[in-house]
Amino acid sequence: MEDSIKQQAQRQFAKNAAKYVTSPGHAAGEDLAYLVSASGAEKHMDVLDIATGGGHTANALAPLVRSVIAYDLTEEMLAAAEAFITGNGWTNVSFEKGDAEKMPFSDAAFDIVTCRIAAHHFPDVRAFVHEAFRVVKPGGRLLLIDNTAAEKDEYDHFYNDIEKKRDQSHFRAWKKTEWLRFLETAGFRIESAVCFLKPFQFTVWCERAGLTEEKAALLEKQMLDAPRDIQRFFSVEKDQSGRIAGFTGESACFCAIRPV
Repeated sequence: MEDSIKQQAQRQFAKNAAKYVTSPGHAAGEDLAYLVSASGAEKHMDVLDIATGGGHTANALAPLVRSVIAYDLTEEMLAAAEAFITGNGWTNVSFEKGDAEKMPFSDAAFDIVTCRIAAHHFPDVRAFVHEAFRVVKPGGRLLLIDNTAAEKDEYDHFYNDIEKKRDQSHFRAWKKTEWLRFLETAGFRIESAVCFLKPFQFTVWCERAGLTEEKAALLEKQMLDAPRDIQRFFSVEKDQSGRIAGFTGESACFCAIRPV
C-alpha cells in the first residue's frame, strides 16, 4: 500500500512539476517567510530540505547558509527545482533523489531540516519524523509546515476527503494535536507552533492537480451540498452564478528542537 501511494505521488508530481514551481501558494506566502525567520539560519550551517517540491524553501535558505540539499522522491520535481534555484544564481544547493521515510544521510548531519507542504503525501509520517530526528544535529531544528485538519472529526473527514478526490497521492492532512504527538514522541521539543489561514481558489486548486472537468464538477457539487456549518468553517465562497470561487483551509508551522 505504501509503495502504491508513493508511486501515485511520483506520477502526480512528475506530470505537474512545473505547476508547483510557479504556484503562488508554494512560491511565496507568510508561512515561508516565517519558516526562514524561525530557522536561525547562519552561514556555517548545512540544511536538508525534505520533499523539496518546486525548491522554494531550499531557494529561500540558500543565501543564508553554507549548503542545502534539496531532497525529493520525484526526478521531475528535482529537475524543475534545480532549474529554478540555479536560475536564481545559487551554487550551494545540491539535488538528491530519495524517500522521506528512509533517508541515506548520516546521523546528526544537518543543522536545519525543513519540510514544507509535503507531509500529507507521506504514508508513514512517524517514520519521516524519526528520520528527521536522526539526521538533525543535537540543538538543531526541524521546521515542518503542512496543511492541517481540524480537530472536529466531521471537518477533518470533509477536508481530507475533498483533498483525496482532488489528488489521489494525498494520504492525510493530520490534526495539529497529532503532529505535536508525532514530534514529541520522536524526541523533539516543540519550540513554537504557528497557524496560517490558507485560501484556495477552486479552479486553480483543481487545475494544479490535473483534475478533469468532470471530476472537478463532482467535487464542486460535494462542496456545495456540504452542511452549512462545514461551509462556514471552510469559508466556502460562491460567485454570482452560485459556483464555488474558493474556500479556506489551514496550515501550521512547527519549529521543533532536537535536545542537546
